[in-house]
Amino acid sequence: MAVVTSIMRVHQVLLARADAVLRPLGLTFARYEVLMLLTFSRRGSLPLGKIGERLQVNPASVTSAVDRLERDGLVARVPNPSDGRGTLARLTGPGRRLAARATDRMNAEVFSGLGLSDDERAALFGALGTLRRDAGDFA
Repeated sequence: MAVVTSIMRVHQVLLARADAVLRPLGLTFARYEVLMLLTFSRRGSLPLGKIGERLQVNPASVTSAVDRLERDGLVARVPNPSDGRGTLARLTGPGRRLAARATDRMNAEVFSGLGLSDDERAALFGALGTLRRDAGDFA
């Protein structure tokens, strides 16, 4: 119980830190994740269902995030040429630029400075990887 509770609390702490860094850019961590997923995709676009699968969130959460990103001009919904009924979320130029700015801030203020030594980070990463793999998160 102590381990699981600690992991869940660290998640809350890191998410709050990320949201505080992203808020001045008009982003939440959920919207940042969508932008980054599109940034890393080959074409800068993905079907909405694929976004949900990869981020492991429900369709309503994807729709909400994409709606807000689209309102802000950071993504555009476009027809999926491979599926006449489907829709892609496509990263726009402003979306790509904001994702890069946000990543610079996240690298400086969230992803670094965890207060762990290199050995502690490696051990923690390994242990969390084992938990994720055993839960079927990746092969």
